[in-house]
Amino acid sequence: MLLNLSRTASAQTERTITGQVFAKDNHKHTQLLEGATVVVSGAGIGAQTDKDGSFAVSFPDSFKTLITSYIGYGTDTISLAPGKSNYRIELHPSGTLNEVVIRENLKKTEVGLLNTFKTEKIGQAELYKAACCNLSQSFETTPSVDVSFTDAVTGYRQIRMLGLAGTYTLITQENIPLVRGLASVAGLTFTPGSWMEGMQLSKGTGSVVNGYESTAGQINVELKKPFTGEKLFVNMYQSSQGSTQAGLVYRKSITPSVGTVFMADATSQWLKVDLNQDHFIDQPLGNQINLLNRWIVTTHNGWMFQAGVKGLYTHGVGGDWNFKEGDAQVPGNPWGYVATTKRLEDWAKIAKVFNREETSIGLQLSNTEHNQQSMYGQNTYSGIQHSFYANLIYQTYIGTTKNIIKTGISAVLDNYNEQVTQATISQSYLRSENTPGIFAEYATSFTDKFNIVAGLRADYNNYSGAFVTPRLHIRYAPFKRTALRASIGRAQRTANVIADNIGYMASNRQIDIQNPAPGMPYGLNPEVSWNTGVNLTHKFKYRYHEGVFTVDYYYTWFTDQVVADINYPQILEFYNLKGRSFSNSFQAQLDYELLRKFNVRLAYRYFNVMTTYSFNELGLQDKPFVPPHRAFVNLDYETKNKWKFDATAQWLSSQRTPFVTHNHGGSGSGLFTYSPAFYQLNAQVTKVFSDKFEVYLGCDNMTNFMQHDAIIDYASPYSRSFDASMIWGPMMGVNVYTGLRYKLL
Repeated sequence: MLLNLSRTASAQTERTITGQVFAKDNHKHTQLLEGATVVVSGAGIGAQTDKDGSFAVSFPDSFKTLITSYIGYGTDTISLAPGKSNYRIELHPSGTLNEVVIRENLKKTEVGLLNTFKTEKIGQAELYKAACCNLSQSFETTPSVDVSFTDAVTGYRQIRMLGLAGTYTLITQENIPLVRGLASVAGLTFTPGSWMEGMQLSKGTGSVVNGYESTAGQINVELKKPFTGEKLFVNMYQSSQGSTQAGLVYRKSITPSVGTVFMADATSQWLKVDLNQDHFIDQPLGNQINLLNRWIVTTHNGWMFQAGVKGLYTHGVGGDWNFKEGDAQVPGNPWGYVATTKRLEDWAKIAKVFNREETSIGLQLSNTEHNQQSMYGQNTYSGIQHSFYANLIYQTYIGTTKNIIKTGISAVLDNYNEQVTQATISQSYLRSENTPGIFAEYATSFTDKFNIVAGLRADYNNYSGAFVTPRLHIRYAPFKRTALRASIGRAQRTANVIADNIGYMASNRQIDIQNPAPGMPYGLNPEVSWNTGVNLTHKFKYRYHEGVFTVDYYYTWFTDQVVADINYPQILEFYNLKGRSFSNSFQAQLDYELLRKFNVRLAYRYFNVMTTYSFNELGLQDKPFVPPHRAFVNLDYETKNKWKFDATAQWLSSQRTPFVTHNHGGSGSGLFTYSPAFYQLNAQVTKVFSDKFEVYLGCDNMTNFMQHDAIIDYASPYSRSFDASMIWGPMMGVNVYTGLRYKLL
């Protein structure tokens, strides 16, 4: 619960600390204190601890003292150490405290005013408003991200930000790359929802410290930590469509400075479902197992060590209702889909905080081994990836702590081995791509109202040569509760043309790379884009209730792009952009507490995404499968007796679909065919029985709207016209689910 105190913090570089407040009884047993008050002295910013005694508070980093109090206990005052972000605070009994506590509901999604970057902080309570089975399903109540199916066979979901595919969004796990390379689409399902503590989402160009690839924005996932939160967490989920999931998180503080977390998750799709009655099951049968273990060690002299390892195994079988794994893929037999993925990730962080204020050095390391084998009828895809990432960051200040500089070196090493077979044609794509680089970023606060973050990095890619990435962020606060931000920056990435467009493997389209250049990955140039944007955040109080209004506009344009042209049936063309390609994105959003514990979120989003298609000289056209308009409503309400009600409704406008042999459920003809507009409604009810136990019941797609003609020519799956990748709408009908969450505090 946030505190709304009389004083207002000045606009400086923002710092976030977390921790737990506790006391010990006569038997020396630890008692976690709910409702303790944690205040940053002099800043007028504070927090109330949650049920497990935990808190999180963000404030300008010039404030150095934290005061903690609780009725019946003595006040504790501590000095905040530079770079230290987690504290365990013990209070001791005393006489009655003379204090006034002003309480306010914690926001499940928070947008700060102090940071130069506009960041949506999505908390665990926001994730619990829906069935968050994995990362790809974590954006149901977040209007900034669109989610859709890649095809009608695999069950993969893809995201879209600023009207651009998820491959243009940097997805990280605690600022280490998480979803990239061959996992650019399927990797969204590899992080279970029960493991996540929260997320940070930012649009547009990001910090040069995190690399050069981000075009549309960044999504940073925070996993549960060894020193905070419940000691044991169990999540169970069961859907009416035959999906079962069980997740477990166990943390152990071995000493005050050594802690570990073990996480496990198992998912099984065991029921065949064909709701659109095309004789193809709507999602593959199979299993997925995830295991993770992480350790954190801190020392009294400012060192911090962190290491973790994560393993994944997933196997799925789908396609025709009568297909069985091992059946020959020949005309006359059922068409089948089989996929197996094995993945191993390990990472480490080493940091040292020096006695000099705002001065530290940190090293981020990660290694990924990815092996993916899949069969789509007579098409097969095999992909093996070995990737290594290193990022060394040094931070200090110049003159005063209002002038922060970060500098460092980084390296990204990727080895890929891909094999694609279509009918009798087989093609191998091998490459070893190395990109070392250096960077520097300067952040300054000229006044309480004006901040700038300017960054520049220089990298060298062994295929495309040297390139420079400039980025600039500006924040201006004309009023105490209003922030206006602007940004501009460059991004570059090497497209993994098959993995980035893996949904098209569920078709008999012939892959053709036009005019491949020798010595370049897939014979194509790297993608180069620029993004600029402005956004306004205004916080207000109306009738004693808090509200936030945000509006943003972003324009992205490509100077180089790999175009995936699906505008004509039976062929998938890849070629370098010849002409214009751009995205206009506008969004307005209002979050308001209409009544106590009754919150309303309203949003409208507009996309104008166009690309020049030079194949058959089609010219500048709307990008297929991007609905220009989206209207969004989310409601959540909590009663005094711990019932929680959540509902999300959205309307998506019609969208252009490629020319196909059938009308595909829309209107129009030829190349200008459009899908119908449609509504969707999801809802969930949660009953909290105690601090330890709660159950939930929900329903997805309550309107039961489905794209019934999802597979083109499904009766002749070995013909050239068969295509299961032309997806513009929901693939699954009404889905009722239930589950439980158990916590051992």
